[in-house]
Amino acid sequence: MRNFRLSPPVIALLLAVVLFIIGGIIQQGFASFTMAMNILRLAAFLGIIGAGQTLVILSGGEGIDLSIGAVVTLGAILCYRIINGQDANILPALLVSLGAGLLIGAINGMGVAILRIPPLVMTLGMAGVVQGLILAITQGQLIGGPSPMLTNITTRPVFLGIPGVLFVWAAISGLMWLLLNRTAFGKNLYAIGVNRTTARLSGVNVNLVVIATYALCSALAAFGGFIFLGYYQHVFLNLGAPYTLPAVAAVVMGGTLLSGGIGGYWGTISGAVVLTLITSLLTTLRMSEFAREIVYGLILLGLLAAYGRQRSLRQ
Repeated sequence: MRNFRLSPPVIALLLAVVLFIIGGIIQQGFASFTMAMNILRLAAFLGIIGAGQTLVILSGGEGIDLSIGAVVTLGAILCYRIINGQDANILPALLVSLGAGLLIGAINGMGVAILRIPPLVMTLGMAGVVQGLILAITQGQLIGGPSPMLTNITTRPVFLGIPGVLFVWAAISGLMWLLLNRTAFGKNLYAIGVNRTTARLSGVNVNLVVIATYALCSALAAFGGFIFLGYYQHVFLNLGAPYTLPAVAAVVMGGTLLSGGIGGYWGTISGAVVLTLITSLLTTLRMSEFAREIVYGLILLGLLAAYGRQRSLRQ
């Protein structure tokens, strides 16, 4: 009993329950099934984007992808133009969006792994490139439209009052678990996160794993843009920007070390729920948007201070 410790994902879930109860005390009707489903639906968007960020952070090497916000926007805009209100165009739009995400992520990965560009610098520069691509594609005109099917999946209850996007999130969560725990890629990802030199000496193709990791991260971000389109039903030029910082915060809050090699996606799920609850509470308190951003920043700084002490794992 003396050595009993709660894992970070469990702590985050307990915090979510406490926040939900506090919300019910502050605002009548907050602690209801309808509100819980709405919070989980919003958390799903953050959780889907955070899936890719989880992979990048697990890979170590100071890995954080700052381009995911721009990739989310690009994915949503590509889908918006290709779908153009037609359900039949959903699959082609999704494939084009995922392809664009994979290409952008692969370039990020090659810059980090082969050219040895620091991840923050590489992905920040790529964010600027993607923003330029968005302006070139749109030419200032956002032409297109969502499809009724996509809108229904992301906004309306599908089964027992549960929104369809939660089933999508559950499927991604299952795939993430399989990827990290039942594949050679997952084992290699944890290995390079702990120590890249040792992993390389053990026969792991470190460069290939890093490139694949960044490619998957951007593909998941593009998929997030696809899901966002169904929810918002329109696009704008900074659609994904507000999710870059919260995605990192969700990963770290769930117990994934910024030094890499330790953590998992279940923690990110818990972190996404907690951050969404915090946003809902701040909205209930009628706090302005800039104040909410400040709170996000303070939360992330606190988490970095707490988890950053374990830097010895990088050695």
